[in-house]
Amino acid sequence: MQPERIRILVVDDHTLFRRGLIALLAREPNFEIVGDAADAGEAQRRAQELQPDLILLDNHLPGVRGVDALPALREAAPKARVLMLTVSEDEQDLGTALKAGAAGYLLKTIEGDALATAIARVMRGESVVAPEMTSKLVSAFQNGGATAPAALPALSPAQTLLGQLSPRERDILRGIARGASNKEIGTELGIAETTVKIHVQHVLRKLAVSTRVQAAVLATSAGVS
Repeated sequence: MQPERIRILVVDDHTLFRRGLIALLAREPNFEIVGDAADAGEAQRRAQELQPDLILLDNHLPGVRGVDALPALREAAPKARVLMLTVSEDEQDLGTALKAGAAGYLLKTIEGDALATAIARVMRGESVVAPEMTSKLVSAFQNGGATAPAALPALSPAQTLLGQLSPRERDILRGIARGASNKEIGTELGIAETTVKIHVQHVLRKLAVSTRVQAAVLATSAGVS
């Protein structure tokens, strides 16, 4: 039995890039490009009409930024996951996107294979963030300044939280901090991917965070490596 295809809506105002991205993704047998849009208004209408599984969303759209359009898009297609794909390396844009419910934040410099992998991970319920942006999140958290993204929760002292983890859970957290997928962590530790998923849930609960990105930020700020 063939796996169900991931139905994707591509939102980007640059016609050449949008067409190139659609052509690239169309090569993947498990992806189906159901539509595209060039601005936030059109994206909202298309999302409501098509009810895609995933929306690839640029930030620099005419009129309304992608991060600001996120709430309306999620309301239009409640079951769709939204993955930002942008040139913006601004940590405030990242924080706004995550707070608004984006499942990930990637830069347009990403390779095609890596993008396909990221989409698959998002559809498995994981969070994905470009490594360059993870470092910005860590920096903002460590500085503790007013520019720290609002997406980060109020955290207890990192070492106190980390002290609750078992040795195996700390191994899992190291993998999360490196941006590894559950499958990659399982291969490295010699355990099943389903077992890793259970450990990840325990780690997030013990660290009082809701996403892998937040766990990675906490781990990196506490020097876990």
